Amino acid sequence: MSLIGAELENVWNVLRAHNAQRRFNLNEVQIRNFRGIKHLRLELVYPVSVLAGANGCGKTTALMACACAYRVPSAPDTLAPSRIFPNFTDRLRGALSDDIGRAEFTYYYVDDGERSEMVLRRGKTRWHKSFMGRRAARQPERIVHMRTLANLTNPAEAQDALRLARQRYRSDELTPDLLHLANRILRPRYESVSIITGEERDILFAAIKDKPNVRYSEFHMSSGERTILRLSKDISNLQDALVLIDEIETGLHPYTQEQLMLELQRLAMRQRLQIVVASHSPVILDSVPPEGRLFLDRDEDTFDVQLLPPHRDIFQKALYGQSRERISILCEDDVAEGLLLGVLDVLQPRQQLRPEDFVIGRNTGRDEFPAHIRALGKFRKLRDFIFVLDGDSRGKEEHLVRLAERYSHGLRPLFLPGEGPPEEWMWEALSEHPDEYQELVGMSAQDISREMGRIGQVLEGKLDRGSYAKALMRAFAHRLNRHAADLARIVGQREAVRGGYYMGELIAGLTERINLWRELQ
Repeated sequence: MSLIGAELENVWNVLRAHNAQRRFNLNEVQIRNFRGIKHLRLELVYPVSVLAGANGCGKTTALMACACAYRVPSAPDTLAPSRIFPNFTDRLRGALSDDIGRAEFTYYYVDDGERSEMVLRRGKTRWHKSFMGRRAARQPERIVHMRTLANLTNPAEAQDALRLARQRYRSDELTPDLLHLANRILRPRYESVSIITGEERDILFAAIKDKPNVRYSEFHMSSGERTILRLSKDISNLQDALVLIDEIETGLHPYTQEQLMLELQRLAMRQRLQIVVASHSPVILDSVPPEGRLFLDRDEDTFDVQLLPPHRDIFQKALYGQSRERISILCEDDVAEGLLLGVLDVLQPRQQLRPEDFVIGRNTGRDEFPAHIRALGKFRKLRDFIFVLDGDSRGKEEHLVRLAERYSHGLRPLFLPGEGPPEEWMWEALSEHPDEYQELVGMSAQDISREMGRIGQVLEGKLDRGSYAKALMRAFAHRLNRHAADLARIVGQREAVRGGYYMGELIAGLTERINLWRELQ
């Protein structure tokens, strides 16, 4: 692990520990009937959250909805939803007007240590607040800093800034505490940074330490330097605030992105900040723990926005370009993953594979596979994936094949051995060949048979087929002081060597996909 990777993990652990003690926090945001979002629920469980997803999936809408959660003490109406989300209405030609529905934002907070809720609903002419039956309740107050990037690239903006030199302006030097964030990230060490403020806008002016001739305005800064300096100026002294940043990676080198996210999390720790950023960068995503990554996707059929569960790192790697040289395998749960790992243990020497040649994603139910196909199909990533379903999902094959055809992909999913859940097939393998497993599990063949019989008698008739098989394997694995996934890997290894109809079918399918993957490299 790199040094900065170790530093990030240390900060993650501290922030996780401190999170429950925060007196101010926006815990959850729900968006209904707004900008094509039917119902989106975002839980902000980690102090620094990253919103990710394709263009048009609702990241900016979600970020701006967060801004409407609070009343800002110094400027009460600045972040009102009517100002954040203005509507164009052409009174002469009604067709050229924004489609205004019955939008609703719901917020759940910890406010000064107390839990509270608020609903914002848009009526015919304005937004209304309600507090779920609480009398005399008020909208929570908090400092909110919202930043979208302005790069002075628009000629009109540049001309407005240039007029400062010909008008009355005030020049103030930024104090070192306001440059703390910038000096920890940017390589130049500043002798001074001034902000020149006019009636309508301001501009930065910097001087580099030990280089008396190096003085320059914001016009001559890189977009990354300008981003970091302005962010440092705006948030370095905030306490208990909500910070919202759109497209945070713009103009920043990947190393600088990582360093910025480290410093932001340190700042969140020291000054109890809550930070939500929107990004397309895999570096930004990797800089927060999995529970801080919120993946949004818009369904092509319904146009609705959905939240992909945070443990889907395999999708992050695929959609953000980090798995091009790996085989990506998607299965249903940890037992399926263990079984596949056992089979791959046998295939690796045969196919000259290395462990780093493949990555397995799991914790996905069979009913979620169509959504995965749509998400990956939009980005033409289906060919990079092998879909492996449990044996009792064979009836889903035709539907998945037809769905993949929409994206011009000839999908053929693979199935784990058996016609039922994989635990049922594994239980039969152990029951039929206990003598071949005694050394592998550390128990005599006689004791394996006796223990399995006892477990079967205790659980028989108490559960449905799928639950019964899972319970049997969990109970036997517990008796062996192992996890069910570890036992699945042992069974996968042994049965891959033995072969058989179902296992032969799986091995042939994996071998075919591995060879195709090699051809595409």
